[in-house]
This record gives sequence, C-alpha cells and structure tokens, in this order.
Amino acid sequence: MSIAIAVAALIFLIVAAYRGFSVILFAPIAAMLAVLATDPSSVPIVFTGLFAEKMATFFKLYFPVFLLGALFGKLIEVSGFAQSIVAAILRLVGERRAILSIMLVCAVLTYGGVSVFVCVFAAYPFAAHMFRTAGMPKRLIPATIVLGAGTFTMDSFPGSPQIQNIIPTPFFGTTTWAAPTLGLIGGTLTMIGGLAYLNWRGRRLMATGEGYGTGHRLEPEAIPDVERIHPLVALAPLLIVLGMNFALTEAIPHIYGDHVTASLPGLHEPLSAKTATVTAIWAVEGALVLGILAVLALAWRRVTAAFIAGTQAAVGGALLAAVNTASEYGFGAVIAALPGFLAIKDALRVIPDPLVNEAVTVTTLAGITGSASGGMSIALAAMADQFMAAGRAANIPPEVLHRVAAMASGGMDTLPHNGAIITLLAVTGLTHRESYRDIFAITGIKTATVFVVIGIYYATGLV
Repeated sequence: MSIAIAVAALIFLIVAAYRGFSVILFAPIAAMLAVLATDPSSVPIVFTGLFAEKMATFFKLYFPVFLLGALFGKLIEVSGFAQSIVAAILRLVGERRAILSIMLVCAVLTYGGVSVFVCVFAAYPFAAHMFRTAGMPKRLIPATIVLGAGTFTMDSFPGSPQIQNIIPTPFFGTTTWAAPTLGLIGGTLTMIGGLAYLNWRGRRLMATGEGYGTGHRLEPEAIPDVERIHPLVALAPLLIVLGMNFALTEAIPHIYGDHVTASLPGLHEPLSAKTATVTAIWAVEGALVLGILAVLALAWRRVTAAFIAGTQAAVGGALLAAVNTASEYGFGAVIAALPGFLAIKDALRVIPDPLVNEAVTVTTLAGITGSASGGMSIALAAMADQFMAAGRAANIPPEVLHRVAAMASGGMDTLPHNGAIITLLAVTGLTHRESYRDIFAITGIKTATVFVVIGIYYATGLV
C-alpha cells in the first residue's frame, strides 16, 4: 500500500503536467495528498517543515543561475548576436546540410550559456528556411533542435553552464568541469549517434517522396538581416562565459581556501560555507555576469532599445523555470520521506553496481517528472549520500558520479509531458504525432550513451 501511495502521487503529477496544469500548484497538492494518505496529522508540518523548506533551499541556491542565464540569453537574442551566429554557421557548413547546421547552431548557443528555450526561438526560423531549401521533412526539426540543445551540451560536455550540469555540484563537492574526458566521450558519442540517426531518417523519408511539406502551421517570417554584426563579435560573449567559468572555477578555491567566511557587524554569527559546495555555482554566476556586461559593451544601442521588454521577459521566464523546478524538488523531498519511497529505494539496491544504480534512478525520476533538473534534484536529494557511500566503497571518484548523474538526467527526461518538448512543438507548429517518434529516438540514444560511458570508465579508468 505504501508503494502504491508514492507511485500514485508521481502518476498524479505526470498527468497534471501532461494536461498543462502548473507544476507550481500541483506538486504540493500531489505531495500533500500522499502525506494525507499516509499520516493525515502530519500534513501541516510536512508542508512547512519539509516541502516549503526544500523548495526555498533550491530557489536560494539556483535562482541566480536561472535569472542570469535567462537575462544573458535574452540579451544575446535582442542584440542580434544569436542570429549572426546562426547565419555564420549556416554559411560555413552549407544550407544543404540542414541537420548538421542546426545541430551546431543549437550546440554553440547552449554551450555558450544561452538557455534551451531561447535557443528554440533563435534557431527555428533558420531551421525552417534550411529544411525547406534542402527539401528535408519539417517533422525532423524538433529532434534536430533537441540533439543540439538538449543532450551533449546540456549535461555531457565539461564546463556546460546549463543547470543540469550545476545541480550535482553541491551534492558531490564537484565543479561543472567534472570528469571532462568521460563527458567529452559521452557527448561525442551522443552527437555522432544522433546525427547518424537523423540523417538516415531524413534520407529514408525523402526516398518515399516526403519533402518539407505544405500547409504547415506557424511558418516563420523571413530571416532578419544580420549581416552588419560580425560573427566573431557575436561569439565573444559566449566565449567569455565559457572561459571565465573555467578561470573562476580554478581561482575561487585558491582565493578562499577550504571555507568561505564573512563577519559583518550586524550578524549574530559569521556566515560560513565550504568552498567546494559553492565554487561551481559562483563560477557560473560570475561568468554569466561578465557575459552580460560584454553584450552590453558590444551592442549597447541595439540592446537598450529593447532592454525593458527583454529583461521583463527574462525575469518572468527565470522565475517560472526556477519555481517550477523548486516545486518539483520540494515534492521529491516529501515523496522521499514516505514509507513507499523507502521501499522503492531499498528495491533499487538490488542493482549492485553504484554507477548503474545511480543512472537508472536519476533517468527514471527524470522521466517520471518530465524534467532533467527536477528528476535529478529529487534523486540526489533523496539518495546522494547513498551514491557517495557506494562510490567510496568502489573507489569511484565523485567527479564520475557527477557526470553520470548529469548525463542520466538528460536521458529519459524528454518524455511527452516534458515542458520543453511541449514548448518546442508549439513553437514549430508540429504535434507529438508528427515529430515525437524522432525526439524519442534521440532520447533513446542519449540514455544508452550513459551506460556506454559507465562501461568505458570501468574498462579504462578514464575520468
């Protein structure tokens, strides 16, 4: 019965999210219904002392990253830099290589700090133009964008400033550059496998006579003229974010030592934190601030013309994304405290290998919640200590645990109820029936790659 309660709460949240209801509203409802079915008298204290507490903790840690990332991405968009980068890559690769070009566009933008959502809006007009020119079926555009923006640059490549690569850092005491060799290998395998599938799929569809198609909804307007912005100028802020993230990751521990402390006259006691738990977050935040300043310096006139509207949209988007994920985090903390989840947790112990156990747990919860960050947050909040203990017993470095957790979170997260997938299909004017088969294929490739990386680690010891 206890397991049924935990599973029912998860199913309830999945159905609510799939039908478009707000996770911010329904995550606490699902959590409290589960507590009500377990111990009715505990509902008030569990809500204030566990759900709200964990939600606030997540928001405190990660909202600045969401906010700065959204602002940076919006400024890259309104400055015309995103369009300039896209146009330059298209000229370099060639308009006939539509899948490769759009994948590279999305990869460059997201690895440089632009959020996945901003990337969708920036890349879609160019993707539609290129796929139409190449006679490639439009239904492959969403899977191509997912491959470029939501796989290897999101959680595999070392140093990625995306939230999925940041969340594991306080749990494992790592940085965003954890296990760089494994990350590069896994990301490269995902990229090659995804490209091979999409190119094969495109050739097969075109061989049956299917082209771009006609009568599509939400066809974009003509591509804007961005020739006056040099692509190297447009690329500079992204390179600054990536470079300064690395530099600050190295510098912060040397500046502060093992602990960061602050003692101000108005404080009852000094503020203190372990440097290892905040280095990655501070490094990304500092890098994004410098990237924002670079955009302002390089495109002041273009940015100021749309600054008010752009920043309002960025702040609203950041708040929604952060509170959504924080609400899922609070939900996960409550579910993890229930007897049913403890039974599930014990059942997972039958998977003897610590890395496989971690990967299965994280990708399963990411799939259940439809969120890479939400699923990983739930898994690590409940089981990070267990993963670390198993890792120490098997002499597995925390950096490998970080990379496996991050990559696994971006595995089965893109199930049909994933918010980013729903947004992507809405923007491109396509439906699940038309495009989801190919999105799921990319999901399967990404998930399989996680276990290949685990095998490579055991075979070679590479980190």
